[in-house]
Amino acid sequence: MDISSAAASPAASRGRTVTPGMVITALLVPVVAVLGVLSSLHVEDIDMAWVHRQQAACRHMPFPKVEYVFAWAGPVLGLSAMVVCLLLARWIRRRCGVRIWDTWPGILAFVVALLNVVAILLELFMLWTTNTPDGSGPILGDCG
Repeated sequence: MDISSAAASPAASRGRTVTPGMVITALLVPVVAVLGVLSSLHVEDIDMAWVHRQQAACRHMPFPKVEYVFAWAGPVLGLSAMVVCLLLARWIRRRCGVRIWDTWPGILAFVVALLNVVAILLELFMLWTTNTPDGSGPILGDCG
């Protein structure tokens, strides 16, 4: 009995392992992960602009609500990238019968998801710093 590799693999019998939808989904993982990191880094820019506006006006100003939006968007986008990678892995397994690292879009999504673990920690830290009150308060400087 001769069992060739084409007969053993259900993905090989279909002819195409990588589909355009798989590539788009795999490219969505790094895009969403990078947007999460950029969102969390933008929190620092918003905070610094708020501090500089207070110092220029020589008075305390209300905390910008948009900072909360960007602080929450970071972890949400980071975790969304992980969910998309998980769904891609299930899709590849179900449709093609291979594991996620057996296709190049799967490898791309898997590597980005592994690196995204560190990014999620950064995003959670930025969320924590946004929701933690500043003990010293803003220093307005010499408003003489």
